[in-house]
Parts: sequence; structure tokens; C-alpha cells
Amino acid sequence: MKTDIKPKKKSALLKYWDLYLLMIPGILFFLIYKYVPMWGIVIAFQDYSVFAGVAGSEWVGFKHFARMFQADEFYSIFSNTLLISLYKLFWGFPAPIIVALMLNEIRHMLYKRSVQTIIYMPHFLSWVIVGGIMINLLNPSTGIVNTFIQFLGFEPIYFIADDSWFRTVLVASDLWKSVGWGTILYLAALAGIDPQLYEAAKVDGANKWQQTWHITLPSLLPTIVILFILQMGNILEVGFEQVFILLNPLVYNVGDVFETYVYRVGVTQGQFSYTTAVGLFKSVIALIMVVLANKIAKKLGQNGLW
Repeated sequence: MKTDIKPKKKSALLKYWDLYLLMIPGILFFLIYKYVPMWGIVIAFQDYSVFAGVAGSEWVGFKHFARMFQADEFYSIFSNTLLISLYKLFWGFPAPIIVALMLNEIRHMLYKRSVQTIIYMPHFLSWVIVGGIMINLLNPSTGIVNTFIQFLGFEPIYFIADDSWFRTVLVASDLWKSVGWGTILYLAALAGIDPQLYEAAKVDGANKWQQTWHITLPSLLPTIVILFILQMGNILEVGFEQVFILLNPLVYNVGDVFETYVYRVGVTQGQFSYTTAVGLFKSVIALIMVVLANKIAKKLGQNGLW
């Protein structure tokens, strides 16, 4: 009498061992540079001393958090960071989508690739170089922008030192540097749209705007939602290098943000516990924003991060 003996299924670890092997470098990166340093947040609850170390420093509970909320400059820095971040989100988030849609309509491949290369290039420049370019372009005496303003008969503007223009400079320079790179994901998503959908729309008499509204944008929506949720995690991240290079004492009231404040108070003045509390506050806000954005996306019928 024959008995059917089914072979045991291999575990996922053995079956896909090569894929798990490829994951190891990425996992190690996050463990070493993201999770292990999280141990350092304990000093936010201590009067940390470099000489005593974490184990020997005195525990003070929420003392530094209370100081943070009582500090006059905290609310100014918080509003500066939030406003600049929202400006960048308002202008910078839709810009790659618009550029990707325009590039997708170009049929001359040589011209299309040339434009892509030109707008990608600023991404590979460091903020030191970009900052130098902006300072020279906007120089009130020799900059090409002010030369043109004077040619039109107006007085030159010291953009970098004018508190009414400084945030505009930050947003514009960030947009110029990042918009080209941001189009890559959207171009990849556009390449995955079934061409038969457009052919069917043409048969039904849909023009280009109708095809974009009813086919292209709905197809891009999952990618847009995921990137928007991730962007919410950076709502209080303005970018240290950019602000630090362009910031000067004349525009501290509009340009001083969490990153520069933490550097100035924490690194140069040695107040490590206090600035760690500030950093932990930022992280908690980022976590809340990501969870809320993900929950809203799920309620609207979109796929969230989890």
C-alpha cells in the first residue's frame, strides 16, 4: 500500500538565502548608523559630562525638556524651521511631478536625455559649491542678479542678508538642486503605465489633458502618497549644510533653525544633553507626522507604508 509522503517545504531563509545575503549590508548599515546611536538619547535625561560618561552622569529626568519649552528662542527656531520646511514642501514636492510629466511628453530622445542630464547635475554638487554659487549670483555689487536689477533702474538687494528674502533664497536653491533628482522616481512610475490605457482613451476621444487627469495622475498616485508620507517624517528637517552655509547674524530671526541651533549650542558650547533633548523632540514630532499621514492615506483608500 503506497503512502504519499509530501516533501517538506524549505524555510524561506533557505529558499531565498541569496536574497537575504544581499540584505546584510543594508541591515548592518541601519544597525550601525541608525539604531546603535539611538542609545545616545539617554543623555537627554542626564546632565551629561564627557568625563563621567553616560554611566556616571547624573539623571535629571525632564529638566532639559522643560528648559527647551521655556526658552524664548525655542519658539522662534521652531516657527522658522516649520515655515521653511512647509515652503519647501509646497514648492518642492509638486515640482518633480510636473517636471516628470513634461519630460514624459518629449518624444525627441536626444533632447529629452540632454534636459534630464542638465537638471540632474545640481544634485551631485555639494552645498558648499551651491552656496558659493548663490552668494556670487546674489552679490549686491557684482552678482548678475543685482546687475540686472540695477539695469532695470532699481536699487540692488542684498538677498542673503535681507530677512524678507532669505527664506526665498533657501527654497529656490533647494528646488534648483533637488528637483531633477526627484523626477527619477516619477519617470520610473510613468514608464510602468500600460500604453493600452492611453490608446483606449484616444479611441474614446480624450485629449492630452484628459489622459493626464484620468490615467497618468491616478497611476502616479500610489507613488505620490508614499513619498508624501516619507516627506512628513522630514517636516522639521530643513537641511543643516544649506542653512549653515548661507546663514549670517543679520537673518538669524528668520533663518536660525533646529539644525544650526543644535550645532551652535550643542557642539560649540558643549550643551550636549540640552541639544539631545531638542533632537529627540524633533524625532517624536516626525514619528507622529508619519503615523498620521499614513493613517490618513489608508482612510482615503491608498496604500500606506504599513
